[in-house]
Amino acid sequence: MTKIVWDAVGSRFYESGIDRGVLFIGSNPGIPWNGLTSLTDNTTGGSSKSYYVDGEKYLNTIGREEFQATLTAFTYPEEFEPCNGNSSLRPGMLLTHQKRTPFSLSYRTMMGNDTDSGHYRIHILYGLLASSSDRTYKTLSDSIEVDDFSWTLTSTPSIFDGFRRTSHVIIDTRTTESFIVSGIEDILYGTTGISSRLPTIAELLDIFDTNNTLTVVDNGDETFTLTAPLGELFMLDDSIFQLTWPTVVVVDADTYTVSS
Repeated sequence: MTKIVWDAVGSRFYESGIDRGVLFIGSNPGIPWNGLTSLTDNTTGGSSKSYYVDGEKYLNTIGREEFQATLTAFTYPEEFEPCNGNSSLRPGMLLTHQKRTPFSLSYRTMMGNDTDSGHYRIHILYGLLASSSDRTYKTLSDSIEVDDFSWTLTSTPSIFDGFRRTSHVIIDTRTTESFIVSGIEDILYGTTGISSRLPTIAELLDIFDTNNTLTVVDNGDETFTLTAPLGELFMLDDSIFQLTWPTVVVVDADTYTVSS
């Protein structure tokens, strides 16, 4: 047991900023969204409900939450026009107030603490619809003011076995292996010769599981081969290794069991 310590070095975490916006429409490759200025999470629902019997509270529950957010941007990519309710009738001619196209969005927020500011979170929002907020156009003056575009975002959450439906997935680089982050970014942002695309939640989980699995192989000659994620298995010297894994069970001072 240890005593609680407040404000220990490295424990003062903060989250700020928004960048690396990527717009996904259908199965099309991702499109960079330059000019994102803010995203405010306005999740609805989640209200508590109490139940009483004979004047005594016996149950308190929390209702389901639904994703909702306010997105602001200095500008938006041309491909976003159908999502904004604008249809191109001819090159350069738009019809407004048309049926809005659903989309998905990825962006990044920076994470840091009092000693390190190099981490971040990748946010992926699925199944979005955007409704425009009021926009006022003013006469020009000697001091030009540029107003952000603003949209209210709602969503149709994705089904995910074993969990409630959700529209928002977060990848936290503080606790995710760097090679897993790199693999996810290659999908989201594309690589040389491979276009950016939107991964499903199931695909993201598979990336984590594939790269976070301990494998024990019996070589048939009284030796075994262990394969484990980076940081879980490493050599202490030429003949001694250290393995950190939940399925390692100590039997006695000289014996232990390991299972995949």
